[in-house]
Amino acid sequence: MGKKEREDFRKTLLQKKETIVRKLSELTNESKEMETNVAQDVIDKAETSYTKEFLLSLSDADREQLLFIDEALKRLKRDEFGVCQLCHQEIGRKRLEAVPWTPYCINCQEKAEEESKSL
Repeated sequence: MGKKEREDFRKTLLQKKETIVRKLSELTNESKEMETNVAQDVIDKAETSYTKEFLLSLSDADREQLLFIDEALKRLKRDEFGVCQLCHQEIGRKRLEAVPWTPYCINCQEKAEEESKSL
């Protein structure tokens, strides 16, 4: 992978990271606002609780994606970006363009998903 391609992927990863951090910040603010609003009755409390739980579950997925992005940025620095962390084969260009933070080639990703389903 050329220097320009690596730089393009680095920029893409940093933009995605910024988007997620901004989204998490907004979700945190919404959650805090919900805490300060006094629920009037049981239905309001249940709805507030559900909405808060939903917001927190979204942020868990975003936090996990942030970890993947940070790891991909580290791999870029170590010249390991674009190489599957399991089989050590090159990850396909189309896959990297679609999911630049992926640590696995498509074959290893599919195997990992099959194993996690069977557990």
